[in-house]
Amino acid sequence: MPVDSDALAEQLSMTEIIRLQDTLSKALVRRFEKRLALAFSDVVGSTAYFSKHGDEAGKKLQQRHIDLIHRVLIPAQGRIVDTAGDGAFLCFPELNAAARALVDLQRHISTDNESRPAEHRLAVRIGLHYGPALTDGAQVSGDSVNLCARVAASAGVSEIRLTVGATNELTDLALRLRTRRLKPVALKGLADPVELLVLEWLDPSLFPASVRLDNGAEVRLPALDVIRFGRLKDQDGHPANDIVLEAPNPDTSARISRWHFELHRRATGFTLRSVSSSPTEVDGAAVGRGQEAAIRPGTKVRVGGVLTLEFLGDQRVTSAQQTLVGPQ
Repeated sequence: MPVDSDALAEQLSMTEIIRLQDTLSKALVRRFEKRLALAFSDVVGSTAYFSKHGDEAGKKLQQRHIDLIHRVLIPAQGRIVDTAGDGAFLCFPELNAAARALVDLQRHISTDNESRPAEHRLAVRIGLHYGPALTDGAQVSGDSVNLCARVAASAGVSEIRLTVGATNELTDLALRLRTRRLKPVALKGLADPVELLVLEWLDPSLFPASVRLDNGAEVRLPALDVIRFGRLKDQDGHPANDIVLEAPNPDTSARISRWHFELHRRATGFTLRSVSSSPTEVDGAAVGRGQEAAIRPGTKVRVGGVLTLEFLGDQRVTSAQQTLVGPQ
């Protein structure tokens, strides 16, 4: 028989109500609190996409996001808790499986994008946290959920950001080696900046992590489908290139084109595509305008005959792997 909670409350003294509150709070935690891996995956730029391409195209983009998520959930025993707007709230019973699923999600998205025009490609930002949450098997709520949503909102295009709580739970060494610590990040609603990490999801044996210039400067490659390299910094108030190239000798800078080449991310690695009539060489072989060449860790690219770029793998991962394997 249902309990009339209002009537019961009217019969209790103040002391009894306080005691009951404490008993109910303990019961709520005991019965419904679990430590879970929580994730938010948000579509980047969906508002602008809806505005430009219309509701039908926008809904298709959102559905593609959900369909790709479903591909990775079953092996990780994960589920979609909610879909709101252009994002999805996910939960998993175990952190390592959750991290692997999110890495697979980004890779599925990258592969799916290959066959699509640039303006119709999907990009998501992801936040991952591990901590206590209240759940009855359907709903999931609590401070951990709010924190995870804020972490996702802070992430860059195609990034997977983790809290320290998630990283500490990450026992898969191959994944832990791919985490990169960020400077403390200000999150909406929190007074103090929060320490976060990025989980690099590209295969380090296939994809360089950074590029080193002639002057010794090392620039991290952004997690984009297409990365533009060239001399021009800005165009109409917006960045013209993702990585701006400058010759060691300013007098020869004009030999580097305003847009010189692009890196296109494929499932099997980066492909360099020359977009300039100025010389481009990949490991000593000329690549003409419109032509392509594979880029791997260790590849050297000569630009305009005046600047050499060396693409580097993740040295932390390489060093750790060598330590684990030992001398051959």
